[in-house]
Amino acid sequence: MSESKEEKEMSFLGHLEELRWRLVRSSSVIITAAIVIFYFTDPIVKNIYLAMSKTDFLTYKFFCWLSNSFGLSDVLCANDIPIQIQSIEMTKQFSTNMYFALIGGLIVSFPFTFYQLWSFIKPGLKTKEVKFTKRIVLHSSILFFIGILFGYYMISPLCVQFFGGYKLTDEIQNNFTISSYMSMITTSTFLSGLFFELPVILYLLSKVGIISSSLLKKYRRHAIVVILILSALITPPDVISQILVTIPIYLLFELGILVTHKTEK
Repeated sequence: MSESKEEKEMSFLGHLEELRWRLVRSSSVIITAAIVIFYFTDPIVKNIYLAMSKTDFLTYKFFCWLSNSFGLSDVLCANDIPIQIQSIEMTKQFSTNMYFALIGGLIVSFPFTFYQLWSFIKPGLKTKEVKFTKRIVLHSSILFFIGILFGYYMISPLCVQFFGGYKLTDEIQNNFTISSYMSMITTSTFLSGLFFELPVILYLLSKVGIISSSLLKKYRRHAIVVILILSALITPPDVISQILVTIPIYLLFELGILVTHKTEK
């Protein structure tokens, strides 16, 4: 009896040890990627962050082309973004650099990190469940990076353009701190990547029996309201931006319903 209990305890400790080493591997890759990003701070800030404050950014040019193509003149064309970026605290540039380097490390190492976590969970699944989830790392990574691209080329530019050009009065200039400017772009881009994991999350929840396709269909209207609220929170307060963000997130929800239904079958 005591021997059996000891074996279970050792087994539990063995799982903890395995989890610890997988977290160590993931952290090592994240930190290594963050160090590389930190080293290339100057070109990253110029070409990824500050480029978004100029009207020749790819997203602004695309909307301007779209506007002209549909005969809307320059309605969707970006005007000059009158912002000045500054740093008013002694340590703020360094802390901001550390922040976007770590988030960048998380983004770059996402496939490896997700693989490590999934490898820890996988032995506890049945053979049939493993078969249905054999490409989950690939699918999760693809959705995540699509979300990152969507956040960077859609959500972040809309935020920069709106808040950069918004003024209470012409007598007040927009002099943003480097931390607020870069944190907004970094956070909105990263959160967008996580939002695009919605089909995978719904799939896993359906596998463990927490949700079903019928339940998702039943609360579809409620889901639309939640998606609209989320879109309003992560986009500027204008209708066009909210629609542009709401549509892909809702399509991901519908994709989650299809995946859940297929899982049940």
